[in-house]
Amino acid sequence: MNVLIPNLGSTSVKYQILEMPSEKVLAKGRIERVTDYREAIAQIRTEDARVDVVVLKAAHAGPAYRGTFVVDEGVIAAMRQFRLAAALHNTIYLSAIEAFRQAMPGVPIVASFEPQFHATMPDHARLYGVPDEWRKEGVVRYGFHGASHQFIAERMAEITGRRLRLVSCHLGGSSSVCAVVDGRSVDTTMGFSPQSGLENATRPGDLDIFAVLYMMERRGWSIDEVQRQLTNGGGLAGMSGVEGGDVRDLEAAAAAGSRPAALALQLFAYQVKKTIGAFAAGMGGLDAVAFTGGIGENSASLRSACCDGLQFLGIELDEAKNASGSGDRAVSAAGSRVSVWAIATNEELVIARRAFRLLAPVAAR
Repeated sequence: MNVLIPNLGSTSVKYQILEMPSEKVLAKGRIERVTDYREAIAQIRTEDARVDVVVLKAAHAGPAYRGTFVVDEGVIAAMRQFRLAAALHNTIYLSAIEAFRQAMPGVPIVASFEPQFHATMPDHARLYGVPDEWRKEGVVRYGFHGASHQFIAERMAEITGRRLRLVSCHLGGSSSVCAVVDGRSVDTTMGFSPQSGLENATRPGDLDIFAVLYMMERRGWSIDEVQRQLTNGGGLAGMSGVEGGDVRDLEAAAAAGSRPAALALQLFAYQVKKTIGAFAAGMGGLDAVAFTGGIGENSASLRSACCDGLQFLGIELDEAKNASGSGDRAVSAAGSRVSVWAIATNEELVIARRAFRLLAPVAAR
């Protein structure tokens, strides 16, 4: 079974075709400066490898779809219902579904939703203290970046050969932290929407909802205007004044003397550090911390800042290891009671496996 996995960014489309179950990469590519997803998807080259299924790393479709599903009208309706909770993501993927239906008629499309890995969270971590009517409408904590956290959990178990109490830190333009016990998600920072949790590049993370109501009343802003600001104008970009909120640009600005950029980086590292400590308490201990994502895997300075002050938990970085090396590697000191790792994630492989497990029994009949 050949699985096409597109990764749809705000301005780019990356893709690869995997042969399953061998997991051999048959083709890959990247299309930049995307303004029309229909045109971009039509450019995906599949001449050298037929496509049996398209699998999308979809974001949000509410409580009925916290898993992997063949896309039908029920899936589409649920994605539309929860569009406001994941406005950027769902809008892109709804457009992509239509584009793939036109470009590859007859090829099944599978949506693998980000909350799938977090379905194991216990109720005391999953529920909000809201009226029951809200919960009936699906207002609970879902968690996102599930494919990445699942890959890290499986990779860490493979590397260490141990049952772990693990904190997985997916840090990038969009960031979240997940508490994992024996390979199962038990808590995570993102909640009802990908807007919540840590500061993101252009999204503010956790924010007192009454601040939103206050600003709407004061300025007369519409829901669409608030959504625009909180999606594109907040987070590290909003705090630092550095357009786009890319940590590499923030680090350069901070090195050049920008106090807002330096403060944004300090705030971000503090949030991660605080979360590691909180999740260690929730799990009753800590065996390992893994950093992944564009920031987590590649920024030695952020890893160091996130771990600074956590020596009381048994976390000791080896600064030389942390500052050098590549690939999956330990960056903790030899005597550290808690091991610390930099790991490359592979979300595409996780969702390809999910799609294969879903469709292989059907194909065998």
